[in-house]
Amino acid sequence: MVTRFNSDPIRYLNGTTISPVHHKSLCHSNPQNDMSQPHTSRSHYYPCFFYLLCFLSFLSGVKSDELQIILKLKSALQDSNSNVFSSWEPTGYSICHFTGIICNSDNLVTEIELSNQNLTGTVPLDSICQLQSLEKLSLGFNLLHGPITQGLNKCVKLHYLDLANNFFTGPVPDISSVTELQYLHLNNSGFSGIFPWDSLRNMKGLIRLSLGDNPFSPSSIPSNVVQLTKLDWLYLSNCGIQGKIPAGIGTLTGLINLELSDNNMTGEIPEDIGNLVNLWQLELYNNSFTGKLPASFRNLTKLEMFDASMNYLEGDISELRFSTNLVSLQLYDNNLSGQVPSELGEFKKLVNLSLYSNRLTGPLPQKLGSWAKFNFIDVSDNFLTGPIPPDMCKQGTMKKLLLLNNRFTGEIPANYANCSTLLRFRVPENLLSGTVPTGIWGLPNVKIIDISSNNIQGPITSDIKNAKSLGQLFVGDNRLSGEVPAEISGATLLVSIHLNDNQFSGYIPSGIGELKQLNSLHLQNNKFSGSIPDMLSTGVSLTDINMANNSLSGQIPSSLGSLPTLNALNLSNNQLSGEIPETFSSLRLSLLDLSHNRLTGPVPQFLFFLAYNGSFAANEGLCSSMTSSLFPRCPSASGIFGEFRTLIICFTVGSTLLLFNLVFLFYLKKREKDKRGSLKDESCDGKSYQVLSFTEDEILDSVKQENLIGKGGSGNVYKAVLPNGKELAVKHIWNANSSRRKSWSSTAPMLGKREGKSKEFDSEVQTLSSIRNVNVVKLYCSITSEDSSLLVYEFLPNGSLWDWLHSCRKTELDWEMRHEIAVGGAKGLEYLHHGCERPVIHRDVKSSNILLDEFLKPRIADFGLAKIVQANGGRDSTHAIAGTHGYIAPESEYTYKVNEKSDVYGFGVVLMELVTGKRPIEPEYGENKDIVNWVCSKMKSTESISSVVDSKISEAFKEDAVNVLKIAILCTAALPALRPTMKTVVHMLEEAAPYKLVAIVIAKDGAEKLSLEL
Repeated sequence: MVTRFNSDPIRYLNGTTISPVHHKSLCHSNPQNDMSQPHTSRSHYYPCFFYLLCFLSFLSGVKSDELQIILKLKSALQDSNSNVFSSWEPTGYSICHFTGIICNSDNLVTEIELSNQNLTGTVPLDSICQLQSLEKLSLGFNLLHGPITQGLNKCVKLHYLDLANNFFTGPVPDISSVTELQYLHLNNSGFSGIFPWDSLRNMKGLIRLSLGDNPFSPSSIPSNVVQLTKLDWLYLSNCGIQGKIPAGIGTLTGLINLELSDNNMTGEIPEDIGNLVNLWQLELYNNSFTGKLPASFRNLTKLEMFDASMNYLEGDISELRFSTNLVSLQLYDNNLSGQVPSELGEFKKLVNLSLYSNRLTGPLPQKLGSWAKFNFIDVSDNFLTGPIPPDMCKQGTMKKLLLLNNRFTGEIPANYANCSTLLRFRVPENLLSGTVPTGIWGLPNVKIIDISSNNIQGPITSDIKNAKSLGQLFVGDNRLSGEVPAEISGATLLVSIHLNDNQFSGYIPSGIGELKQLNSLHLQNNKFSGSIPDMLSTGVSLTDINMANNSLSGQIPSSLGSLPTLNALNLSNNQLSGEIPETFSSLRLSLLDLSHNRLTGPVPQFLFFLAYNGSFAANEGLCSSMTSSLFPRCPSASGIFGEFRTLIICFTVGSTLLLFNLVFLFYLKKREKDKRGSLKDESCDGKSYQVLSFTEDEILDSVKQENLIGKGGSGNVYKAVLPNGKELAVKHIWNANSSRRKSWSSTAPMLGKREGKSKEFDSEVQTLSSIRNVNVVKLYCSITSEDSSLLVYEFLPNGSLWDWLHSCRKTELDWEMRHEIAVGGAKGLEYLHHGCERPVIHRDVKSSNILLDEFLKPRIADFGLAKIVQANGGRDSTHAIAGTHGYIAPESEYTYKVNEKSDVYGFGVVLMELVTGKRPIEPEYGENKDIVNWVCSKMKSTESISSVVDSKISEAFKEDAVNVLKIAILCTAALPALRPTMKTVVHMLEEAAPYKLVAIVIAKDGAEKLSLEL
């Protein structure tokens, strides 16, 4: 504050005050007295000189105080990793030369500008607000924390306050005395509680108000906000706003930006919003707005950014034809109908258009996107017709073309073959015809090409080798023909190849096995011939292979049994011959179908249970070494002489082998003792996370073939029985780069090479070891060395939920037991997602990863291990664990970034297993269908719903089971945003407990709007 001599009192440091009147009496003498005392004419200047000295002393004192305040701010933030305070020294330059400090002409601090300086600490506002001339305080984009104190109310001269993008806690204090504020930025800073809306009542000059992205308590927008008529910026997104857009919003005619998205707002968009003729951006998405776009929208001619997606809007969008300056228009996931206005084709600035999941009809304007540097279009899931606009990549900038599930006709425009910027080209489930333009197959940056379910013909051309970024190739259900080019192996990032239901012929290119990241290979329902390439076994990431209904011949390569992550294998309806490979014993398949071939020889005992599912049907040459009604008994050698001769040979060979084995066993015992001693003494690094009752040596001694109880993509599992009788499970993590996955002797430790210890492994195991929850398997310790990584868990004697549901033991699981397992499993995942310091994403939720203790209480197992294996597996293991076929969320087809909602999907499939008793993949579901598709197809009537419930469940509990099935359907929603959190799932399952006759309805909470009503 600048001191004014003609009005303000002057306060000395000792508290004495000289008023302006007093000032005048000291400095102006009576002229008559001057004349009567000529010899004292200079004495009357002394009081003025004295006053000047006092004032200078006052200014010096103020500046000294301000220096101390600034140095106190530096001290409070001294732990910051920033150089901004290097000039803040008490000696040398004035504080006005400190970085970020601005002063007025009297050298008093008016501005503190320290935004985006990596500052950390708590802000001493009680001290800062003693700066009497402070008009601007800018601390945004830092790491500041702690509460905002009531001292902020003393900054009465502030015009500009920016505390946004920090990590504060607690509520925003009352700031009603800061009436001169023009700019208030508090967004995204962790504030909570009720915002003090009344504080804004007297801020008549407020120009910008930014409160969004804070977890404030729910409240509506009060009427005093629409009285701030100078506002040009109102940002209230994601901050607990509910209720309707307030009446009188149209009075804020100066607004250029209005953002209300990600709240719980309801009602219609008011008509007077059309008075905001200066609006540049309007964001209303993810609320519950209803009704039509008001006719007054035609007044918003300056509007460039409009997003009202994820609401319940209806009617047409014709009023937008006047908003000719639109740059981005997003209205997806509403109930909009009618045609896309033809005027949109003339919009010169439009670069983003997203209208998917509505009920729009008619054609798209043919000039759409041809004027500006168009970025993306997504109009999927509508009823649009006509040809695809040809010039949306005319400026060479388009990245995404998404026209899924409409009724577009004609050919794919040739212009897109030159669109080198395209990342996603998706036009499936339309009525397109003709051939794919030359060049599209080889687009250099495209990550996904999806033309499935059309009437497209012609070949895949050799230029696909240029598609170095291509991850997903979906061309199924068309009329494509010719041979698949060998050059497809040049698209080295391919994860999914779906060529099913076409007319492809010739050999399957052996180079497909060179695609190290290939996860899913669908070639079914074509005319492929020749043998299955042996090189497929080098595709170490393959989880799903389907070659059914072709003309393949020759033997099944035994090398397929070495694929570490294979979950599903369908080779049915071909002309394959020979025996079923014994190597399949190492696979853990959820689906195997070898039916309708020409296979011969015995059905391996380890696969025999699959025979009851029809996996080996229509193979006349198959037999069984056991008595079975499905297959004839395998023949033995003919005649008594043959049997006697066989007996003699077997006895001789057996005796020789026994003698040899005894000698060799003695040698191995001695060698093992030496080796194990070396391992124990030198190379092992053990970390315990619980109080242990066993030693490292006891664990190492258990890792041998005779203790093997399970195999998986990430390693083997062994059972360790300690001298005190305690049982443990020991998991040996394989290294994806190691070539030493082979059979070992029954006594040698099975420890494969690992390329050094991984910090990521240690860090991740440390995280998992901190988990303490009754529904999560307990991790006792890890043992790592140059040769191995072992994880020691508690042992669960009753195996997995999969074993109980899909074997004869299913009859032992009544509905009450199934419901308890469902609730326990949900609570385990809820803990992983919400109870840990940082969320743990399971990545492979399935019934075989839910283990049961002696009381059939569930435990989540193998949580987070996908990330551990990835950390140890090197760069080629990025996609080694992609979940299990039948449990994988649909978004995994398009992105590798899984989150908690992917786990929710997998758990939804588990719930369907519990209710139906069926596996995730069954032949009865149909081609390319899983249990989710099957259950949803049955939800059309009460009668068909009841037929889905497992017949082993008592009739008295059928209704309870159906309630859980409805929860499962919510969990398996196609869009991740529509799936509930695991907290919500636990709540719903508890409400659906047997004998609870309650309606299960979930009101909207945050972004979720869920209902269990049919």
